[in-house]
Amino acid sequence: SRHFGVNAVWLELSLTAIDLLAWTRVLLLDGKLATAEPKKLRYRLLHVAARLTRGGRRLRLRISATWPWKHELTTAFERLAALPRPAG
Repeated sequence: SRHFGVNAVWLELSLTAIDLLAWTRVLLLDGKLATAEPKKLRYRLLHVAARLTRGGRRLRLRISATWPWKHELTTAFERLAALPRPAG
């Protein structure tokens, strides 16, 4: 873009996305995915056809049984749910 403000916002969003991927790898993933490049994480985890649903005061991950990385994704969501909530 020709406008500085638009470029500044784009840069901040890009840096935030990289930070989120880095913390996801550190806190939620193990094995080969913990050291995977962003391209591999996008292909294996972020582009999955799944749904988060709520019911009975619970959050559920609905994912296809044939997805090759189903166990890694469900383990990551379980670890995310087990993290302590920030005080505030």
